[in-house]
Amino acid sequence: MLPKLAIIMPCYNEEEVFPQTVKVIGALLDDLIAAKKVSPKSRICFVNDGSKDRTWELIKKAARKNKRIAGISLSRNFGHQKAIIAGMYDSDADLYVTIDADLQDDCSAIREMLEKAGEGCEIVYGVRDSRDTDTWFKKYSALAFYKLMRLLGVNIVYNHADFRMMTRRAVDTLKQFPERNLFLRAMMPLVGFKSDKVYYDRKARPAGETKYPLMKMLGFAWSGISSFSIVPLRLVTFMGFFICFLSLCFLGFVIYRWSVRGTIVGWASLVTIITIFSGVQLVSLGIIGEYLAKIFVEVKRRPLYIVDEKTGFDD
Repeated sequence: MLPKLAIIMPCYNEEEVFPQTVKVIGALLDDLIAAKKVSPKSRICFVNDGSKDRTWELIKKAARKNKRIAGISLSRNFGHQKAIIAGMYDSDADLYVTIDADLQDDCSAIREMLEKAGEGCEIVYGVRDSRDTDTWFKKYSALAFYKLMRLLGVNIVYNHADFRMMTRRAVDTLKQFPERNLFLRAMMPLVGFKSDKVYYDRKARPAGETKYPLMKMLGFAWSGISSFSIVPLRLVTFMGFFICFLSLCFLGFVIYRWSVRGTIVGWASLVTIITIFSGVQLVSLGIIGEYLAKIFVEVKRRPLYIVDEKTGFDD
C-alpha cells in the first residue's frame, strides 16, 4: 500500500510568495502520485500562523480549487515551531514532511526522503549543503550557533533547520514530549529511531521578506540553548567561585598594602571592581530568571496552539 503523505507548510504573512508555492509544491505532489511514490490521498497542509495579510484567504481559495490542498488557521500567531506541530498533529498521514512556505528549501529533496523512508528510516533530516545564499553575518553566526549548541551538550543536526520527514510513529512519539518551550531541531534526536540525512542547496527567497530578522534569530537561538542545556546555570556557579577567588586575592592585596604603606590612597580600583562584580551578579540573575520563566510557562500547561478554522479536510 502506498503511504499517505502530508506536506506541512507553516505560513506567516506569505501572501507574496504563496501563489508560486502552491504551483511548485502542487506540481511536486502530482508527480509523486503519478509515479506511485505516495497515495492519491496525500495532501499539502498550509498552517496559517496568525497572518495579518491575505494568506488565509489565498489558502482557502487554493483548497477550493484543489482537493489535495488543505489549510489550518490558528487563532493567533503562536510561532513557527507550534505551527509545525499544529500541522502534524491535526493531519492524518503515514509520512509527514515539514517545509517552510518561502521555497528556499529545495522541495525536490522530498523524493530522496521518500527513498530513505522506504529503507526503514523514521526521521529524515534535510541538511543544507552550503550557505552561499546567506549574508556573511548570517552564515558565520549560524555556524557559530551550531558549534555553541554542540559545546553546550545539545544533540543537534548540523545545518538542519525544520525541513524533515517523519513517520506516523515518530510523530506519535513526539506527542509524548509535554514541553511548551519548543525547539524541534533539538527534540528530533531525542525521539530516537533510525534516521538519515538528505543534503540540498538552499535557494534565495523568490518573493516576500524573511520572517526571521536579527533580533528574532537571536531570541530563537537563546530559546534553544536555555531549553536544552543547563550549562549556562553551571557557568553562573563557576563564575561565582571565580569571583570569590578574585575577591580573596584583592583582600590579600589590600592587607599587604596597608601593612607596608599604611592607608591606601585612591579607591578607583575598588569602585571598578564593585562595578564589575555588580554587573556579573545582574547577568547571573538574568540567566537564572530566564530559566525560571521557562518553568513558569511549562507549569501553566497552556495549549500549544488553538485552531480557529480548517479547510479542505472534508475526506
